[in-house]
Amino acid sequence: MAPAPKQFDYIVIGGGSGGSGAARRASGWYGKKTAIIDAGTSGGCCVNVGCVPKKMTWNFASINETIQKGKEYGYDFSKGYDFDFTTFVEKRHARIKTLNGIYEGNWAKEGIELIKGTATFISPHEMEVKPKDGGEPFRITAPHITIATGSFPTKPEGIKGSEYGITSDDYFSIAHLPKSMIFVGGGYIAVELAGVMNAIGVETHLFIRQNTFLRKFDPMIQDTLTKHYEDAGVHVHRNHPGIKEVIQLKGGKDETDPRDKELKVIMNDGTEMITNELLWAIGRGPELRDLGIDKTGIKLNEKGHIVVDKYQNTSVEGIYAIGDVTGQAELTPVAIAAGRRLGNRLFGPPELKDDHIEYDKIPTVVFAHPTVGTVGLTEPQAEEKYGKENIKVYTTKFSAMFYDVFPPDEKKKFPTQYKVICQGKDEVIVGMHILGDGSDEAMQGWGVVVRNGLTKKALDDTIPIHPTSTEELVTLR
Repeated sequence: MAPAPKQFDYIVIGGGSGGSGAARRASGWYGKKTAIIDAGTSGGCCVNVGCVPKKMTWNFASINETIQKGKEYGYDFSKGYDFDFTTFVEKRHARIKTLNGIYEGNWAKEGIELIKGTATFISPHEMEVKPKDGGEPFRITAPHITIATGSFPTKPEGIKGSEYGITSDDYFSIAHLPKSMIFVGGGYIAVELAGVMNAIGVETHLFIRQNTFLRKFDPMIQDTLTKHYEDAGVHVHRNHPGIKEVIQLKGGKDETDPRDKELKVIMNDGTEMITNELLWAIGRGPELRDLGIDKTGIKLNEKGHIVVDKYQNTSVEGIYAIGDVTGQAELTPVAIAAGRRLGNRLFGPPELKDDHIEYDKIPTVVFAHPTVGTVGLTEPQAEEKYGKENIKVYTTKFSAMFYDVFPPDEKKKFPTQYKVICQGKDEVIVGMHILGDGSDEAMQGWGVVVRNGLTKKALDDTIPIHPTSTEELVTLR
């Protein structure tokens, strides 16, 4: 007879940021017997192959950009300078390993049982776990189960040789820079990683299907940043016909070193290109593989994401889902907030039984070159929602003070551009979009402005901080 399943109050599947937030709230705040089942590396996508290593690499690239700009301030680099990308990667890996330990240490302190292995539903509230260390499978059960398994980067189907390209997960294994690299995709992952490689001297090609990238962002962001990438040296292939076939000519055995790898990329129009590396950034799929989701009766949408209500409930009582696996605002802080609020609702006091996350007015940043910040509605969205006659748009475009010492032709290549979208006679701010150096840090404050429904008058009544770029946002006329 098989042993009885191990009983918990709460099981969280996935040890990423969202799963951690959910489990820690249940165990640390409310004392519930909680388990995290994690098939990967503690911390999930954000810590290991997402936000953290991306931002660290963006920092690395930004230093090189600043050095390049230094000559306009009188710095002399005529004798040259150098950097060691491999050393940086080693330091980045070391920091991530530290973060893995911090995650696991926090779980242990709060009494969470970490189960390293793969979980598969055998019924709505019972799972079989196959331990990562090869031990005997066992079963666990709980009245409350949260799926926080995230998403995975996809490769295209129907393109011969697509397997020779890599994804964003693989990107962070690269320890030696290729001479040239192709990025396929127009979303923020392609834009961020292409910007990094260009900034550290890699010949960078970005294939986009339409005339601009970041198509979900405000048209101002799309137009200005696409043009700036071209000015910065990225080969942006607008309205690209698509790839027909990828042929590996040589190399490719060492994923950390693409310098000797050679790919021939054949386009649908018959043109060809030789490159060292190709990265597919065409989207992500919900990570439900091998989860046995068919054994639960959970409803999925047409894209395969788990359908949830505003309280993160799935279609099956007692099973919840948070984060990328739901396809809602696929951002780390969103998953964390959703997990914590879910814990409050399930296990907290009566006054928190309605606690839930609101998925509108969420600020976000693209770590491009320069950075982009956005919150609320784009101009087309505002027109559709309120009518063009009921909105008022304030814009400004300039080069930041940092570039005042640059020659005029160079200075204009470094734009800062802001847009504030207001609605109604009171001019309630429903959207803010900023592009330019420092936009990543500035956006947090402007997110508060839109989230709380402040008006244009609130901006006008604010004394500007001088000299800064963002003072332009409180002096718009």
